[in-house]
Amino acid sequence: MKYFIFISLSVCSVFAKAQTTNPFTSRMYFSWGYNKDWFSSSTIKVSQPSLGNNYEFKNISGNDHIGWDKLFQHELTIPQYNYRFGFFLKKHPGWGFEFNFDHTKYQMTPGQYAHITGTIGGRKVDTNMVIVDSVNFWKLNNGANFFCFNVMKRFYICGTKNGKIKLFNIYKLGIGPVIPHPENTLMGHQNKPGFQFGGLDAGLEAAYRLELGKYLFIDLSQKVDYANYWGLHVYEGTARQSFFTYEVICTLGIMLPYREARKPQETNK
Repeated sequence: MKYFIFISLSVCSVFAKAQTTNPFTSRMYFSWGYNKDWFSSSTIKVSQPSLGNNYEFKNISGNDHIGWDKLFQHELTIPQYNYRFGFFLKKHPGWGFEFNFDHTKYQMTPGQYAHITGTIGGRKVDTNMVIVDSVNFWKLNNGANFFCFNVMKRFYICGTKNGKIKLFNIYKLGIGPVIPHPENTLMGHQNKPGFQFGGLDAGLEAAYRLELGKYLFIDLSQKVDYANYWGLHVYEGTARQSFFTYEVICTLGIMLPYREARKPQETNK
């Protein structure tokens, strides 16, 4: 996941340098923060042809794993984190575009009763089972990982007379890929965990942005995201899952200074 951050920051740096002569964008920004999540119930569909398995865990509940309650006891990228970078249009400053990433952690809640239907070992099943980690567990704990390319609309609320403190509403709508890290044991068979392309997601976000001076801001956001996963790696097969996520997000941001292009100096003849 550090590679995704490095690539994103590299792209942000390139765009920031391009601002010098770019006639379309106003000041760019970058922000970093953390999230708390709640997930809808979902169904996990498992296909393992070589084992004679084609079954579903129905009405499964999941929980997150925040990590930021022990923020300074490990790396900053261990908890559920978020980063964004974007810009608003120069001629239409109420509109903008943003690249948006949420590192969310999904875990099947242990101890729940799961309704399982389908075929296991070539035999029909329709039963309830208690979820026990040693037999069945399902985690996207190194990330359910939502990427979104957002269109934004900004509304000014209020500010100080000198303009050093401003409050905005920002609404965002976007779509993008999910890059999950599936880790699971199904019917006693463990997969080989790893990052993969896993489907698509779409998100709707509403934020309050408090700008403090020329360079700093704080965003407090609520977001609803729908993620549809397919082809997730399991032992000798694949799985599908889709769910809604409700996020509460707080990020601290930096607004990159905009520099006008220098005019060529006149020379005395």
